[in-house]
Amino acid sequence: METLTKIWLSSPHIGSGEQYYVDEAFRTNWIAPLGPNVSGFEKDLESYLQEGVHAAALSSGTAAIHLGLKLLGVGKGDEVLCQSFTFSASANPITYLGAKPIFVDSEKDTWNISPELLEEAIVERIQKGTKPKAIVAVHLYGMPYKVDEIESLAKKYQIPVLEDSAEALGSKYGNSRCGTFGDISILSFNGNKIITTSGGGALISKNKKFRDKAIFLATQARDNAVHYQHSEIGHNYRMSNVLAGIGRGQMQVLEERVHARRRNFDYYFEALEDLDEISFLKEPSGMFSNRWLSCVLTPSYNVREKIRLALENENIESRPLWKPMHLQPVFKAEPSFTDGTSENLFQKGLCLPSGSNLSFEDLERTVEIIKLALK
Repeated sequence: METLTKIWLSSPHIGSGEQYYVDEAFRTNWIAPLGPNVSGFEKDLESYLQEGVHAAALSSGTAAIHLGLKLLGVGKGDEVLCQSFTFSASANPITYLGAKPIFVDSEKDTWNISPELLEEAIVERIQKGTKPKAIVAVHLYGMPYKVDEIESLAKKYQIPVLEDSAEALGSKYGNSRCGTFGDISILSFNGNKIITTSGGGALISKNKKFRDKAIFLATQARDNAVHYQHSEIGHNYRMSNVLAGIGRGQMQVLEERVHARRRNFDYYFEALEDLDEISFLKEPSGMFSNRWLSCVLTPSYNVREKIRLALENENIESRPLWKPMHLQPVFKAEPSFTDGTSENLFQKGLCLPSGSNLSFEDLERTVEIIKLALK
């Protein structure tokens, strides 16, 4: 029996420019961790994001969150407010520092952190004698969170924001790009992201001191001395010169990748919007999503699973929306401020194949299976 060609959820999409920079690293023997591709990739990111930001290329988005929280002064016993509806990498670094995550549910307009519940959480924690040290807000699936409202609360209560833009490179809020809003922002270049360096991430900040300190900590916090001397605990978090070469090539096609992902969403929307069992998250006014993943909502868990299993049976990868952190076994004892929004999204939502390298035939096949499953 012939095996159906696999359609992946979000596979890497390599162009032609990446090889040039990787070959250059080999030709010049810059195989050591650092080199011209690293600084070049950082400059490419700064030029793309604008807003006067400074970039530090790191080994992962998780490493960037870890260092970002550390730079914001988070330590043992502190509390950090964190969007619950996200991937675990948004929350795990809080625990690396011995701090406590306080999870906050989402609102329905963007599926991101709810300003109302966030303020409720801030007020309660302050009343209990522990003012939160930072806010981790996420642009989920490429959709910007409500930046103005979150920034207003952060300013009101004097709590810094770590902007998790791991899924939102290429997205915009107003005229500014995601990755430029937080006191510290982070990006991810994991293999499934809109551009990739195989594995990698970046810390972004308008504060150059944050960027410089991040690089210091990411290179084992080695003091400026002839010998190896360390006055602080550091980490091995710097991106390699070879992987940064992939990133430089990927930056050349970033806008094409955003266009392709948005094209996927538009195709699904036009093909499925008339079905009673399918609904989509639309862009609120003033927001531009890179549509990293195209997601749909169904009426129930059973309908979601019916679609997912039908796709799986045809060798098409899909995936439920993120399981909220406050429902995760590892975080079940942590405080949370919820209203059921993210739990409902998790139960009923599904991510469809969204790679920028999907063909028209891939999209057509996916839609056909969905329609057949719902008949």
